[in-house]
Amino acid sequence: MTDEREEGTGRLARAVLAALCAALGAGLAAAVLSLPPRDPGLALEAAASLEASGVGNPVTAVLLSLRGYDTLLEVAVLLAALAGVWSLVPDEAGRARPQPAPAEPALAGFARLAGPVGVLVAAYLFWTGAEAPGGAFQAATVLAATVLLLRFAGLVGAPPAAGCGPGGTAVRLLSVAGFATFLGVGLAGIATTGTFLGYPPDAAKALILAIEATLTVSLAAILLLLVLGLPEDAP
Repeated sequence: MTDEREEGTGRLARAVLAALCAALGAGLAAAVLSLPPRDPGLALEAAASLEASGVGNPVTAVLLSLRGYDTLLEVAVLLAALAGVWSLVPDEAGRARPQPAPAEPALAGFARLAGPVGVLVAAYLFWTGAEAPGGAFQAATVLAATVLLLRFAGLVGAPPAAGCGPGGTAVRLLSVAGFATFLGVGLAGIATTGTFLGYPPDAAKALILAIEATLTVSLAAILLLLVLGLPEDAP
């Protein structure tokens, strides 16, 4: 009798959940279908602010000028994720990573050829991001992937897992440099323009490029460390 009741309760719960999911799906579909077919959104306002932002790429202008708060918080979330990974490392004894084993000759040869190309592509994406598609996040992803390729090919070592040991201070500084620069420029904007993350018109492009440059290096370091994760001997 008890089993029958539990089975009936389970069926009822599944039916209720299915009905709720169906209602949610119908509501989302209705919301999407009710949108105007050619709503420009805020595209016109963003385009009108391009000259004041100092850059020609509307995506960069939006990410670092018009909605700089969101981008700053995105970097903070990545830093928090890295801190969470590092907090799982038990002690300094387990923070050192073993040296990479020699890779197959084909992989090592490919990495030697692709490594410089990856760095050049990352530099291009960073520099062109001010006027065309590209930017710090794209450049950082390519740079981190390039370093990972070199690591897997056994051509370079890996940083300590929690920023400790030899080179640990540099790892931590690289990880926070982008966020610190972004935040510092934002706070300086209060004094110069009266607005947090406000850029003086004559220095807007230079400040955005400075933020992009430090973000490229920092985000590459963060992504690299997140992919590498914990040391092999960590529990």
